[in-house]
Amino acid sequence: MNVRIAEDWKELLKQEFDKTYFESLVAFVKEEYKNYTIYPKGQNIFRAFDRCPIDKVKVVIIGQDPYHGEGQANGLCFSVNDGVQFPPSLRNIFNEIHADTGTPIPQSGNLDRWAEQGVLLLNSVLTVRKDQAASHSGHGWEEFTDAVIRAVASHKQGVVYMLWGAYAQKKCDIVDAKLNLILKTSHPSPLSVYRGFDGCRHFSKANDYLKSIGKEPVVW
Repeated sequence: MNVRIAEDWKELLKQEFDKTYFESLVAFVKEEYKNYTIYPKGQNIFRAFDRCPIDKVKVVIIGQDPYHGEGQANGLCFSVNDGVQFPPSLRNIFNEIHADTGTPIPQSGNLDRWAEQGVLLLNSVLTVRKDQAASHSGHGWEEFTDAVIRAVASHKQGVVYMLWGAYAQKKCDIVDAKLNLILKTSHPSPLSVYRGFDGCRHFSKANDYLKSIGKEPVVW
């Protein structure tokens, strides 16, 4: 199956695209786009891969599914386009970065600037119906993004995995903690931010680790 995804990732994941589950997933997603308002736009489904080549990956952040509000999802987890109001989770992320590193809270919630530095911003589920969170869960996306994590883990080491919430933490059970840095805490949503995310200092910890193994830190 020909999938519109960055060529480096296409080569890495090519075996997935011919599997039965992926064919069923594609059929489901096409029907959903025909009959409902689906986010993100079709050309942005694999945008996280387009913006972050596999050779540059040094941090992986895992979300659950795209924002389901109008005009929010842009293909990168937790990210919104320029001019879009920050969703609560993203605002909490920026607040923690500011408290941790002193970096001012930015004007834009567009996280392309992170992706271009090697931060893979990967949702577990890559599409969603408008106003219906988790509506595309259980249709095959999870199997595909599990394969993405396996591919990163087998091809790269010295990667920082930021795992926020039990969902993300379970997804990365395959990652070798001896060869990478695994940072775990609660999800930055308003319901759980005070259970560990607030004050976790993941952003400075990530940069300290990257510098210790000779990699450029991320400008958060």
